Amino acid sequence: MLKSLGCQKVKGREIVAREYRVAVAGATGAVGRAMRSILEERRFPVKELVALATAKSAGTRLEFAGEEVICQELTPESFKGIDLALFSAGGGTSLKFAPYAKEAGCVVVDNSSAWRMEPNVPLVVPEVNPDDVDWHTGIIANPNCSTIQMVVALKPLHDEAQIKRVVVSTYQAVSGTGAKAINELMQQTTRLLADEAPEIVVYPHQIAFNCLPHIDVFLEDGYTKEERKMVDETKKIMGDDSIAVTATCVRVPVVYGHSESVNLQFARPLSVERAKELLAGAPGVRLVDDPDDKLYPMPIEAAGKDDTYVGRIRVDPTAENALNLWVVSDNLRKGAALNAVQIAELLTQRDLVRVPR
Repeated sequence: MLKSLGCQKVKGREIVAREYRVAVAGATGAVGRAMRSILEERRFPVKELVALATAKSAGTRLEFAGEEVICQELTPESFKGIDLALFSAGGGTSLKFAPYAKEAGCVVVDNSSAWRMEPNVPLVVPEVNPDDVDWHTGIIANPNCSTIQMVVALKPLHDEAQIKRVVVSTYQAVSGTGAKAINELMQQTTRLLADEAPEIVVYPHQIAFNCLPHIDVFLEDGYTKEERKMVDETKKIMGDDSIAVTATCVRVPVVYGHSESVNLQFARPLSVERAKELLAGAPGVRLVDDPDDKLYPMPIEAAGKDDTYVGRIRVDPTAENALNLWVVSDNLRKGAALNAVQIAELLTQRDLVRVPR
């Protein structure tokens, strides 16, 4: 049994809030590790943490709240007695095992793309559409990393002036692909600097000193699946199908932190000054916009941080009521693990850690 993270003291009395048995599926992966770390950092009321992974990783010794946790193999029976499960084990695994968790009475927050566009599954970014957790039926989807950071920045601007069109180009870090991609970037860089031929395994082309306009698979219309995710997920999260969205997603030789160039056209005028005021006061946003002092969002500054950084806000003179933004966030934290934990926090605050029957 782990030490409680859910206790607090009020006027000398220790008050124990409800605590939960929490499972992390994909616990040994990069996002799974971040989930465990963020649960501990934010003092989520964990009564017991159950770490789940593949048979190959079963038996791995992990640490949580100062104690050792032995990783268990993920099976259909893994969720008996579990209140809440955070999934980051891939779409196929989620499709197979999330229904078992739901049947066991466990609420699933899933980080894969498996459930995002299902009509009866909420797709939630807590700063944008927190009320959508209220209608969950046992599974809540965590959006795509590049979508999350964009809609956090879009929400206050949309509320003010109604976004009509979004044109986004992303510059996405290799950590979005996983540990093997990080290692490949490092190894390729080392070999190229030594004037040796790079080994190409994870990506279809060399990623070191290069940019790849190819994330996920290509679809029949010439867009990639990553680009389609940004289009469809933005509309669902914002609750507005009238927003026109187009995207170009690019993998760049950065380890942590996705960057995005975002062009917005509004139904009503919105000044740069008002946009800065709105963003400076928006939850989860940090405004960094002082070009005279060379201050603007960069992935090296956002890495390891929870906020979504926004800057380079300027008028687009080529279109009516249009602005350009530069948006940066840590793709493993706000883009994945942190957002999932924030959804879990919403569920506890609203007493929704239960599967409706």
